[in-house]
Amino acid sequence: MSTVVCNSGPLIALGGIDQLGLLRSLFGTVCIPAEVATECQAGGVSKVGLKAFREASWLQVIDLGTPPDPLLTSLLDFGESRAIELALRHKSSVLLMDEARGRRVARDVYGLQVVGSGRILVEAKQAGLIDSVGPLIHAVRGNGYWLADRIVTEIMRQAGEVEA
Repeated sequence: MSTVVCNSGPLIALGGIDQLGLLRSLFGTVCIPAEVATECQAGGVSKVGLKAFREASWLQVIDLGTPPDPLLTSLLDFGESRAIELALRHKSSVLLMDEARGRRVARDVYGLQVVGSGRILVEAKQAGLIDSVGPLIHAVRGNGYWLADRIVTEIMRQAGEVEA
């Protein structure tokens, strides 16, 4: 098992379908910057995933203790910026982020290993933690969490559940 650094989006996506515990099962240590914890505690308009987040006492909230990187905050939102900064501090960690721009910056500029919520579901199926990805990915979308059709198609292909 390794450490995963997580942004708010995947916490909301997985928490909204009662699957936040998959992160703990797959990685063991799940770290989030304090700013991401604040975003999640606010709950947004729909409050999707808020209950699961509040019950996840195993999440390690880390205060970076430094001002945010101005370059990152000029490109990305505050939570994404801080998640990238935290992942850089944990050199062997995986960054869990769904937002396309944040993923590109993390991967292409900083060389981080980045995975998304869909990949977590695929890995959970491969590990025998869930039976099927399809119903869960559709539930994520049903909660209003946006995932592009091409991403859903790829997730389903990787899970061996290609839809006709």
